[in-house]
Amino acid sequence: MPAPIRTCFVLACLAWSTTALAQDDVIRNDENLTESRPEAWAMRYYTGTTLMTPFGTEPALAPWQMQVGAELGSVPRLDDTQRRVGFDGIKLEDLNKSPVVGRLRGWIGLPWGFVAELGIVPPVSLNGTKPRDLYSAAIGRRLIDSNGFIVSARVVGQHGAAVGDITCPADIAGVQDPVRNPFGCDARSSDTLWMNYYGFDGTAALVTGAWTWHGTVGLVRMENEVQVNALTYGLPDRSRLVAQHDQPYLAAGVGRDFGHGWHAAAEVLYVPLTVLRVPDGSSDNDSLVSFRLQLAYRFAHD
Repeated sequence: MPAPIRTCFVLACLAWSTTALAQDDVIRNDENLTESRPEAWAMRYYTGTTLMTPFGTEPALAPWQMQVGAELGSVPRLDDTQRRVGFDGIKLEDLNKSPVVGRLRGWIGLPWGFVAELGIVPPVSLNGTKPRDLYSAAIGRRLIDSNGFIVSARVVGQHGAAVGDITCPADIAGVQDPVRNPFGCDARSSDTLWMNYYGFDGTAALVTGAWTWHGTVGLVRMENEVQVNALTYGLPDRSRLVAQHDQPYLAAGVGRDFGHGWHAAAEVLYVPLTVLRVPDGSSDNDSLVSFRLQLAYRFAHD
């Protein structure tokens, strides 16, 4: 067995045996994580892929006028160094589940120029992972709308989770090979990542004919939690990891009206993230960059 894997295996066994004795045959390594921990970085990274950005300024909707849309955002594939987040950067986790995240979205105009939004990530299972009740909501309005220059602001929040075999993926569960399965996964896990956040953002835009160029700045409070549900070394693992931190983000892009109520937009989302992968070392910048597309249709108002 290679030395790095052997070291990980020994550390895992020590952690397992200590916890098992203390927790009545159930592994419970509950922790509140600092912002720089690899596990916290991974939670913020994947929650960042679900941020419901405005894709421009708030639409100008009359009271009770509606708009619907669909959007896709890229989820960059992580290399083995980035995926090694478990046990404070020791254990390789199965994080590359989907290359995209999608959302269905609706807007409705309210009195006094406000607009309400509701979004849902469809509960589609992919590679052993499935969103669960992952809803987003926002309310905002235009603050400035003059001569092609528009500024709007929103409050936004999300509640829900994704469930999947992250800590013990199906392809190694039950494999009696300490190289392929160094952490003793006996069965496929069903872990839950809660991707809750709330905060606000502001967007400025320039309108030139059918085109709209926009930039967005936002800040949310991410309240992430991972509930492990695995079977390792014959014992159920019910460890719970919590990471609650403030997270800024930036987005910039362009949209175009096509007439007859149709509008398309594209943007780049940047979520600045740092992570401490080597104990007693310096933090590395490992940010999220996601490319996003949106297609929307606005219903005519009577």
